[in-house]
Amino acid sequence: MDSFKDFPTTPISPLRDAGTVTPSDAAELSETTRALYVGQSGDLAVTMAGGQAVTFAAVPSGSLLPIRVEAVRATGTTAAAILALW
Repeated sequence: MDSFKDFPTTPISPLRDAGTVTPSDAAELSETTRALYVGQSGDLAVTMAGGQAVTFAAVPSGSLLPIRVEAVRATGTTAAAILALW
């Protein structure tokens, strides 16, 4: 039973969905994220929801980054086991 299934999704509500991320220089993610989980440490090159291209350097494994991104770029990304959360 999910007592919260009818509650709206807000910036502070728990994450509901997840998907594996394959970094790509050509494709955007199917959904703009609410967070990214990084399973294996490294650099993370992303396009933020506002359109800015940024690289998060030396992201530790097991990190949960509360960032809204449209794309995870292959060029510049050395992190792995990345999950998109929304």
